[in-house]
Amino acid sequence: MSGKKITMPEDKAKRIAVGATVAGVLLVIFLAIVIIVQCVSIGVKNAQSRRLSRSIEEYTQRIEEGERDLEFYESDHGRYFLALERGWRSADK
Repeated sequence: MSGKKITMPEDKAKRIAVGATVAGVLLVIFLAIVIIVQCVSIGVKNAQSRRLSRSIEEYTQRIEEGERDLEFYESDHGRYFLALERGWRSADK
């Protein structure tokens, strides 16, 4: 066996080469599709992250405003203002 050279028919070699080429092209197409899907997914996640960050900022601002309102309404002046809103009348009038 050491001296024998094994040869392949030309037809079979061409089929193997074509099959390998097709397999390579399909692999490249598949990988390109995976990369595109991943890029879209990253873009969607980034947009969602930005939207959530804006919501967090908005709610933080609302909490701060609510704390200021609470401090105002807990003060005597705030209670007086609420009483007037609810129909109470001032003694000076």
